Amino acid sequence: MNLKVRLSLMNFLEFAVWGAYLTSMGRYLGNLGFGSEIALFYSMQGIVSIFMPALMGIVADRWIPAQRLLGYCHLLAGLFMFGTAWYGLSASTVQFSVIFTLYSLSVAFYMPTLALTNSVAYFALNQANMDTIKDFPPIRVFGTVGFIITMWVVDLLGFQSNQNQFITSGVVSLILFLYTFTLPACPIDRSVEKKSFVDAFGLKAFALFKQKKMAIFFIFSMLLGVSLQITNSFANPFLFSFGAQPEFANAFGVQHANILISLSQISETFCILLIPFFMRKYGIKNVMLIAMFAWVLRFGLFGLGDPGMPGVLLFVLSMIVYGVAFDFFNVSGSLFVDKNTDSSIRSSAQGLFMLMTNGIGATVGTLTAQAVINNFTHHLTIGSDTYTVGDWQSCWFIFAGYACLVGVSFAIIFRPKKTNAE
Repeated sequence: MNLKVRLSLMNFLEFAVWGAYLTSMGRYLGNLGFGSEIALFYSMQGIVSIFMPALMGIVADRWIPAQRLLGYCHLLAGLFMFGTAWYGLSASTVQFSVIFTLYSLSVAFYMPTLALTNSVAYFALNQANMDTIKDFPPIRVFGTVGFIITMWVVDLLGFQSNQNQFITSGVVSLILFLYTFTLPACPIDRSVEKKSFVDAFGLKAFALFKQKKMAIFFIFSMLLGVSLQITNSFANPFLFSFGAQPEFANAFGVQHANILISLSQISETFCILLIPFFMRKYGIKNVMLIAMFAWVLRFGLFGLGDPGMPGVLLFVLSMIVYGVAFDFFNVSGSLFVDKNTDSSIRSSAQGLFMLMTNGIGATVGTLTAQAVINNFTHHLTIGSDTYTVGDWQSCWFIFAGYACLVGVSFAIIFRPKKTNAE
């Protein structure tokens, strides 16, 4: 099989594991009676991302080849995900502590695989004398396709409100575990000096906070990171809440929330292609500002829309805007770090950028958003479904106001010197 096809399938399966539950888990948790604790499940992704990828990176560097470790992590993630589903199905009364622990163990072994798949792909492409900058992006796109496909599968099979979404994720994890035995070997190079624990955890990159420009950039990365997981956590419960209103109960956006939300991921694939043009035309700072104010639109349109006509068009527009909000900041921010750090700590600096955005920022943001939503909404059980109803509009407008404040502050405070990339 062609190498690119093999790596594309790896990426497809990697993100299909995640797409099976990431956007629909909140609805299932609400039906279990944990609607007020949804953020704890999503924040666990950020918490384990702070240390697990670095730990697994050390293991891959020193003892277990990356493709083997990728498989072992997926085996454990899949088994714990099956355990999560089995407990949710079999327990007469689901205890938060048990289901949260099983889910957290699964996520702890899944999150490092995001980096391991990149390591396997980069090694294989380099061994084949291919250009990673040119050849990897088309391979990575299949990850987004896989994410979308399992979102649709879970939606169309009626798994959004039950534990079968976790079973779907577990099945794909085990398939990928088996598939890793066919991947190119990534032998451990014993002749290369291994990274110290300080290097592996990117601690040297914290010296960048001594530079005013970089300190401001990383602080704002954290502040914007607050917005990253809010809609992944709460968009599905929000759309489902309209089901409590008879006029919207059978609307497409209520019955097939995952498919509607998947437009966000579809938008991502196209917005990535726009970044080179916007970078050349407007520079890094302006592209980052575009992303920040796209978050304002993302949240604001949620607050204004509804599943009927023409309100659902505002939801669709919000999904399209998401591609700009997510991609423009993550890609341009990563490029800014690359262009403004010394090569000796560049990888650590990228890790610090991810820590500030997807680690600390996203975790704080999800927990804070849960507190806001708990204040403005309440739970309503109708039949077998539990809806989170109330003043969702105020919640979305608060999130939009926050994103707007971050954007305006960034425009005023962040004034980097011009470089060739800016």
